[in-house]
Amino acid sequence: MGLKSRIYKLLRIWNDVDAARKGKIGKRVGRRVAGRSSGKFLNKLFK
Repeated sequence: MGLKSRIYKLLRIWNDVDAARKGKIGKRVGRRVAGRSSGKFLNKLFK
């Protein structure tokens, strides 16, 4: 695992904890799921 991916993973966890503290974890998870599914769709579309 490269340095960039380690930093990205660490920041993703950090932001999840921050969202949980603020009570906005549901929004964050929803956005992540929506982003992942739209990314998969676009990948299939332009493949």
